[in-house]
Amino acid sequence: MRFLLLGVPLSVALLGPWLVPDDLVRGAPFADSGLLGTDFVGRDVWHQVLLGGQGLVLTAVLATGGAYLLGVAWGLAAATTHRVVDEVLMRPLDILMAVPSLLLLLVVATLAPGGALVWIVMLVHLPDIARLVRACALEIGSRPAAEAMRMQGENRWRIATGFVAPAMARVLATDAGTRLTGSLYLIAAVSFLGVGVPPDSSDWAVMVDRNRGGLFLNAWAVLAPALLIVMLAVGLNLALDRMPEKADHDRS
Repeated sequence: MRFLLLGVPLSVALLGPWLVPDDLVRGAPFADSGLLGTDFVGRDVWHQVLLGGQGLVLTAVLATGGAYLLGVAWGLAAATTHRVVDEVLMRPLDILMAVPSLLLLLVVATLAPGGALVWIVMLVHLPDIARLVRACALEIGSRPAAEAMRMQGENRWRIATGFVAPAMARVLATDAGTRLTGSLYLIAAVSFLGVGVPPDSSDWAVMVDRNRGGLFLNAWAVLAPALLIVMLAVGLNLALDRMPEKADHDRS
C-alpha cells in the first residue's frame, strides 16, 4: 500500500511534464471535457495535474536534504566541541525557532520569490534538526564504545563521523518522514496562498486554491491535486517509517 501511495504521486510529478503535449488548447471554464474536465480558465485539468507536481516535490526534497546536510554537521559540531563553541552555535538557532515558520516563509517568499523558497524551508527545519542531532550525539558520545575510542587516541571529529553519526541513522531516518512532510505542507501552504507563484501557475496547491470556487462545477479540478498531495505525504511517512525496520532486518 505504501508503495502505491508514494509511487503514484511521485510518478505523476516526475514523469508528468514529459507526457503533456506541446500544443495545449483552452476551452470553457469548468467544462466537462477531457479526462478530468477543465479548470477556472479553461485549461485541461489532467494536463495541469501532470505539470503541477514537479516543482512541489523537487523543492521539498532539495530543502529537506539541504537542511539535513547542514543540520547534521551543525549538531555534531555543537556536541563534539567545547562548551563555548556549543553555545555560540546553538543560541542563534533558538532565536530562529522563535519566528513562526509560515510567517517567515510568507515574508521572504514575497520579497524574494523563486529559488529563495528552498533556502527558507531549509532555515525553518535547521534548528530542529540541529537540536535533535546534538541531543543524540551527546547521548551516543557518552557510551562505552565512544569512551574506548577516546582512550585509544581518536580525535573528536573521527569519533563523531565514524561512530556517533552512524549510530543515530535510525533516529534521523524516522525523523526524515516528518520533515519531508512538513516541507510539503509549508511549500503547499505558501503556494495555496498565492505568495511567490503566479496566480495561474501549474502547481497542485495553486490548483486547489484557484479552482475551489468551481468545486461543484468540476470537483476534479480541486480533488485531483489535493488527493495527490495527501497521497504523497502519507506515502512518504509510511515508506520512511519502515526504513529502520528494514535496515535491522538486513543486518540480522
